[in-house]
Amino acid sequence: MREFGYQRAEDVSGAVALLAADPDARFLGGGTNLVDLMKTGVERPARLVDVRELPLDGIEVTADGGLRIGATVTNSDLAAHPEVRRRYPALAQAVLAGASGQLRNMATVGGNLLQRTRCGYFTDLSKPCNKRAPGSGCSAITGEHHNHAVLGASDHCVAVHPSDMGVALAALDALVGYETLDGPGELPLTDFYLPVGDTPHRETALPPGALITGVTLPPAPVAAHSRYRKVRERASYAFAIGSVAAALDVEAGVVREARLALGAVASRPWRARAAETVLTGAPADGETFAAAADAELAAARPLPDNGYKVTLMRNLVVAVLTELAEETAR
Repeated sequence: MREFGYQRAEDVSGAVALLAADPDARFLGGGTNLVDLMKTGVERPARLVDVRELPLDGIEVTADGGLRIGATVTNSDLAAHPEVRRRYPALAQAVLAGASGQLRNMATVGGNLLQRTRCGYFTDLSKPCNKRAPGSGCSAITGEHHNHAVLGASDHCVAVHPSDMGVALAALDALVGYETLDGPGELPLTDFYLPVGDTPHRETALPPGALITGVTLPPAPVAAHSRYRKVRERASYAFAIGSVAAALDVEAGVVREARLALGAVASRPWRARAAETVLTGAPADGETFAAAADAELAAARPLPDNGYKVTLMRNLVVAVLTELAEETAR
């Protein structure tokens, strides 16, 4: 590992100033992704600015009935918080579906949102990768891509975003708060991640040097009836090959409101707007749920070895929505 400097930030403004003074510095939270990438040489920061001790580790109910989650809240604390479990169960389920208990004890909310893809070519310095080295090519398109994107990909990158938490946050209309030298700002999570396009190395819309300070969940009664379901290749902890975060409000057999996001199918958590349009105002039955899934997946462009994901996601969407509809009807 190459040598690097280390400095612990004392406050939010100080952390932002430290990074502004050194463009090659990186913020360090739990380090569960960044340190791994430093070991492989993908990330080579000149300095780490430790933000773990900043006063951003609280979870509180907002004045309008939503929830504000600090950026340094650990994944374990987030999943165990009673208000998260009661108001936004899909979020708690998504967090518990990711990684191991030991990793969840270290990983932070802000770090989770900024984790990089787990594409094997991204972490292999001997192979071309446009995300790591812009303009070098995408090895996955003609190589191993069975767990790569079927939605929103491009000729420049077909990697998927690995976050479970991000999928639930996308379905719940989360807002990401951040701090810069110019003051605070906020981005909807659905705008936080950039389309892959021809610049896959540009992953988020965060201003340069910005520090994520927290995530706000707006009040949403429908979120109390939500679920996260993840499919993976082994029973022990693993990254998803497909996942769904859904919330459903059904009255008299008709869908009044629906929230849906898909994971492990694109370079970012995928909000399923087309599916939501089909669901809203329609009968809460298998035919509607299948039509909603088909509407969203009509844009899928699978590669030779990952076409199974289209069928997998269709079945997963139908299964999760059916479970939620039956639960709401009880």
